[in-house]
Amino acid sequence: MAIIWLIIGLVILLVLIAVYYINRIIVLGNRVQNAWAQIDVQLKKRADLVPNLVNTVKGYAKHEKSIFVEVTKAHKAMLGAKTPEEKMKAGNMLAGALKTIFALAENYPNLKASENFKLLQEQLEGIENKIAYARQFYNDSVLSYNNLIKTIPGRWFAGAMGRTEQKPYFETSEKERKPVKVEFE
Repeated sequence: MAIIWLIIGLVILLVLIAVYYINRIIVLGNRVQNAWAQIDVQLKKRADLVPNLVNTVKGYAKHEKSIFVEVTKAHKAMLGAKTPEEKMKAGNMLAGALKTIFALAENYPNLKASENFKLLQEQLEGIENKIAYARQFYNDSVLSYNNLIKTIPGRWFAGAMGRTEQKPYFETSEKERKPVKVEFE
């Protein structure tokens, strides 16, 4: 009789462990999706501000056409991106283009003094801070998820659920790490 209770206890323990790991994989997968959605929202806000910023700067720096072409191209890429990987790449491209615009503004005192430009710059700075936080949260969530599906016993349950593919990290591009160089014609 004792052996039956021992077997029943082991079965219950195994079921509880399975339920825990299955739920944990689902929760962490959902957290990664939510974290990406938060980044996506901030990237969209940034993209929505770009046309206003470009129009403000164009009035002061009409002869800096190459910079505006780069910003417009980055903006279109951001709006056209569908997958998280495409959005990450386009977001990095847009961030680099915006850095160039702000570096350009240093050479136009009237532009820097413009209230509209200052407001747009403050809004973008706030969004950039939110993007940085959201990226960090996303990467932390990806780390937790990837660790769970690659370690034992989580790996076994992830395999049974068909969730063996690791989530990608949001990484800074090599271009974004370099300082912005603005050359004037």
